Amino acid sequence: MRSFAITSSILALVGRLRSDERGAVSVIMGVLIIPLVGALAVGFEVSNWYLTTRGMQNAADTAAIAAATNAGSNYNIEAKAVAAQYGFVDGTNNISIAVSNTAACPNGTNTCYSVSITGFVPLLLSQVVGFRGDTTLNGALQKRLSSVAVATPATQPQNLCMLALAGSGAAQGIRTNGSPVANMNGCNVMSNTAAQCNGSNLGAGFGFAHGTSGNCGVTPVSNVPVVTDPYASLAVNIPRYSSSPCTAANSYQETSHGNSYSVDSHNQLSGSLNLSGSTTSISNNFLCGDQLLTADTVINTNGGPAVLVIENGQLDLNGHTLRTSTGSAVTLVFSGTSGAYKHAPTDNTNGSGGVLDIAGPKTGPWSGVAIYQDPSLTTGLDVSAAGNSPIWKISGLVYMPHASVTLKGAIDKSNAGESCVVMVADNFQISGTAGILQTDIGRCSQAGLTMPTATAPSRTALVQ
Repeated sequence: MRSFAITSSILALVGRLRSDERGAVSVIMGVLIIPLVGALAVGFEVSNWYLTTRGMQNAADTAAIAAATNAGSNYNIEAKAVAAQYGFVDGTNNISIAVSNTAACPNGTNTCYSVSITGFVPLLLSQVVGFRGDTTLNGALQKRLSSVAVATPATQPQNLCMLALAGSGAAQGIRTNGSPVANMNGCNVMSNTAAQCNGSNLGAGFGFAHGTSGNCGVTPVSNVPVVTDPYASLAVNIPRYSSSPCTAANSYQETSHGNSYSVDSHNQLSGSLNLSGSTTSISNNFLCGDQLLTADTVINTNGGPAVLVIENGQLDLNGHTLRTSTGSAVTLVFSGTSGAYKHAPTDNTNGSGGVLDIAGPKTGPWSGVAIYQDPSLTTGLDVSAAGNSPIWKISGLVYMPHASVTLKGAIDKSNAGESCVVMVADNFQISGTAGILQTDIGRCSQAGLTMPTATAPSRTALVQ
């Protein structure tokens, strides 16, 4: 009986134990404690990382603006000093700060200022879930944090499609009259003296002038620093006759007969003008004296770029077309000596339809240059009716540093070239129905041309 009572009591206790749910939560918590601690640990550490990174970003932003505003030789010192005010000192507590003035800008240049701050923080509870960080410093696991800021400088270079050097002292390096239909949207113009646009702002984005810019460009900007001639140094590449120099004796000049012109048969061009060209280097070709087209003429450069030097003479289209063939590229160089010679492309048929259709080379010492007047020349350089007589279809640079260029007709790209027309002259007069192609700045790069730039004032701003 006693044994039975003991057995019954034990069974009753077991039954009550089986039905008792007290302490179940403790068991569940014992199972979940590790992931819960891990989640809390990650949440705590991620929040800490975010706050630290936010502080880094504030420091980088302010430092980048300070560097861009400074824009001097000690811009990096000022940037680091500003970052230190936020508690980030270069070389201290595993903090490194990199400052640059060659960061990419939204306008495609590499003149922006960047500040990058990098640091490390030790891992704490996040190790519970197996996170090992990015590196080990002084025996402790560390997480790498960084922030980057980029700011535009207070002044930025702006690409130019028209540059009036005004070395002659021309009061207005750029002047428009009437209602020209020029559309230079996406590009800019610059005069090293004043600029005055009457009837048309040329459709240019900025109309810069060292003096007063009067209505030139959608945004006229006055008192801009003078732009130094960026292409004068190319003159060292002008080849000279190695023998039989071009002198007065063999510089045949054309003569007029009423409304017609003639020149020695040696200087008449028609059909095909085959120039020596090379795929590995620029080949030099020479013509002496005035050159007169007697029929449409195609320039072939045998698969490579070429230079055609016309010494002591003009290139008179005489109502005909001179063009580069597809795949050919040429730089027309007008050189020789100052005096009674004309050193420019002309059309002496009073606007009867001459067309100059030239694509410049994309590589080599004359990369991107279609027409180049020797800067040592001082006379016989002016062009009186470009775009009208003759019509200009040019891909590349037209460089006439001492010439007065009057634009009266259409200026467009070469049929065989890129949408890039950049003109540099002493001064420009734009009148009548002059129309200038909308130049694609990106295509100038494709044409091999480094465009001239003007320094435009702007406000320092963060762009990244």
